[in-house]
Amino acid sequence: MSKKSSHVSETLATQCLRRHGVAFTEHVYDYVDHGGTAESSRQLGVPEHEVVKTLVMQDEKAQPLIVLMHGDRTVSLKELARQIPCKKVEPCKPDVAQRHSGYLVGGTSPFGTRKEMPVFVESTILELPRICINGGRRGYLVGIEPRVITELLSARPVQCASAE
Repeated sequence: MSKKSSHVSETLATQCLRRHGVAFTEHVYDYVDHGGTAESSRQLGVPEHEVVKTLVMQDEKAQPLIVLMHGDRTVSLKELARQIPCKKVEPCKPDVAQRHSGYLVGGTSPFGTRKEMPVFVESTILELPRICINGGRRGYLVGIEPRVITELLSARPVQCASAE
């Protein structure tokens, strides 16, 4: 089956972007289990630093939140908890993340989530001219201006990146 961009683009995330008049580019790649941002950046020829991963996490009260991080960095959970502030932050289990977001792990977008969650973005992401972020389906990224994250999601900048 060939992947037509008009077919691929119909996700809750792209519907949300279109509803808010956000211009975006579409980037389709062959999804590889556990390939992560290294695989998508390799296939698309985009620096992994500009591919932003959407991570569904929870605090000590099991309240969900989203963290947006550079593809080539990891989240310092201790530093994130200190800045939010809360006692502790941990990644949600895949089935829990899916319940909160409405997306399959590997296809999670911060746009059009099932449940409204606070969004935190690594501050250096906002300095990039353009980013690629999941468009709501495995093997599908959208290119947007980083300001969309703060304007549309009211994302709060944090500094919690550590090297991969």
